[in-house]
Amino acid sequence: MMTRVLFSVLFLVVCGVSQAASRTPFDRMDVFELEWVSNPQISPDGRRVVYSRNSMDVMADAATSRLWIVNADGSGNVPLTGRDVAESGATWSPDGTRIAFTSKSDNGSEIYVYWLANGKTARLSQLDRSPKGLNWSPSGEHIAFSMLVPESPPVLVSPPRKPKGAEWADEPRVTTRLKYERDGAGYIETGYNHYFVVPSIGGSPRKITSGLFHHRGSPEWSADGQSLIFSGNRNADWEHEYINSEIYEVGINSGNVVALTDRDGPDDAPAVSPDGNKIAYLGFDDKVRTYQLTKLHIMNADGSGKRELLQDLDRSISGLVWNKRSDGIYFQYDDHGDTRIGFTTLAGKSRVVATSLGGTTIGRPYGGGSFTVSPSGRIAYTHVTPYRPAELAIVEARKSGASVITAINEDLLQWRDLGKVEEIWYQSSVDERDLQGWIVKPPGYDSSKVYPLLVENHGGPISNYGARFSPEIQLYAAAGYIVFYPNPRGSTGYGEAFGDLLYNNYPGDDYQDVMDGVDALVESGLAHEAQLYVTGGSAGGIMTAWTIGKTDRFRAAAVIKPILNWMSKTLTADNYYGYANYRYPGQPWENMQGYLKFSPISLVGKVQTPTLVMVGTADMRTPISEAKQLYNALKIRGIDTALVEVPGAPHNIAGRPSQLITKIDHILAWFEKYPPASSTD
Repeated sequence: MMTRVLFSVLFLVVCGVSQAASRTPFDRMDVFELEWVSNPQISPDGRRVVYSRNSMDVMADAATSRLWIVNADGSGNVPLTGRDVAESGATWSPDGTRIAFTSKSDNGSEIYVYWLANGKTARLSQLDRSPKGLNWSPSGEHIAFSMLVPESPPVLVSPPRKPKGAEWADEPRVTTRLKYERDGAGYIETGYNHYFVVPSIGGSPRKITSGLFHHRGSPEWSADGQSLIFSGNRNADWEHEYINSEIYEVGINSGNVVALTDRDGPDDAPAVSPDGNKIAYLGFDDKVRTYQLTKLHIMNADGSGKRELLQDLDRSISGLVWNKRSDGIYFQYDDHGDTRIGFTTLAGKSRVVATSLGGTTIGRPYGGGSFTVSPSGRIAYTHVTPYRPAELAIVEARKSGASVITAINEDLLQWRDLGKVEEIWYQSSVDERDLQGWIVKPPGYDSSKVYPLLVENHGGPISNYGARFSPEIQLYAAAGYIVFYPNPRGSTGYGEAFGDLLYNNYPGDDYQDVMDGVDALVESGLAHEAQLYVTGGSAGGIMTAWTIGKTDRFRAAAVIKPILNWMSKTLTADNYYGYANYRYPGQPWENMQGYLKFSPISLVGKVQTPTLVMVGTADMRTPISEAKQLYNALKIRGIDTALVEVPGAPHNIAGRPSQLITKIDHILAWFEKYPPASSTD
């Protein structure tokens, strides 16, 4: 018996060594092999979960999504329909017998229904535009959704009649709207989004809302199925009051709209309690600041009795779901780089239900993810670790411990030697605040060796990084870098005051927060002064451009999709109207010195660091002209620089797999041009 035990132990050890030896670092082509779970929807009986299984199509160079269904114990994980076409937005009928979803057809996106009893799928609609936010009525007889209703664009002149067969230039495009373009989508079609209702057995959709207002988001049904509850802005000056929104109720038959809230600030994401007596919603009183917490509120179904819950929770809240008894609400929030599911009673007694929610942002280690709750309290959610993107997990509301029930990345990632992710804390030299960050060590890290340090600054800046899987970070680590990614002031998940430290001070002390982290790593011996590199995208690109104007400590920099000039950015980006007063006092023409003070262009004359500048040619959020200002200035000054323009890429410069790869390839190639000083002495 002892011989058999020893043999078993030796066999396991040998197998473990063999498996470890066969692992290879994460490779750029592995990006095409990644999969991740999103939008899990648990059945009313809690026994099954339908979810979007996302993957990369190497031939189309794009992410694609199919609906899969799995039992709550992880068994029976199969495609829902078997259709080889993109599917999304799944939602269960109240009785659990059908699943509605949207999918592409020959004429665009349409509404489909899948019957679990016989496995059949039918298309319900033939729509002019794509439906969004499907929601079943309480009886299961109707499905509500939002859809754009186009309108003719404005014209200022009547052109002359062209001769038959003549080929004239296209007529000019006239714009009179405040919001007329969107990054990633381009010019926005004229028209207004409205709510529709369609029979769940098919038929003609009926428009419920009216007026020259937008009605977006998934509409909630009242308990009696006679009205829809939604968030929108139907005020007369809604275009310029873009922060404001209210909760409304519209009658299904009458079309009459009643405002249930009325305050200066956003009221969003209404959730009707199962008994129909209350509505939970999110919002805040707008104080015109850089960062304001989104708080949880409840009111009676008629709009009376408004009050705030969780007043002591200094975190922004999202994702509201009522429990079956209508006496408690599930929600999600970010806390110190971790996204959590919480629960609160209506008396305000709260607890943490689950952690490690996320993994749906493929690229950098941002938050995200979602969850769903059955009437019995069984919760399905997207679960992330530093070494796996989102898998599907199950947790019981009144029990501890979650079960991850899918393993859609094991065929790839169990054979990869990934960089180890470690949390670090250090202190700000500005005000002695405790600051959080993470380092990722190269695969096979040897503490006796010296490794270059790569600083990765996150975007937002009102956002956060965390201990979440990131192919970009792993590719840096696989190239031999220790990667440091911090959450400086302005990051979310640390309270309202911490986030709002950027008000009229961005970039500012957040730069010092990053450098304090670098100093801490140098002092610890993990980083070395002659081997420092820095990069970041969007707000991280701003931080990187600001950094090289403040210090010459970095061997090379890669500035990705930056803002160089806050005045030109504020008046050219797709969200040009949303910065004044919330970031800096006044409009650019009212505060030119203030805007210039926080623009990296004010420091460009001091830059000595060799700098790669990268931007997508279709970027409307940080327009290409911003990147060119940096490149042109450095070129004029004789600083070694290169401009990389990614064709057709919007602000999500790594939105396609090949773009993610080329982004990292160019950054690494640029850094390799400037090896550590110690190796060139």
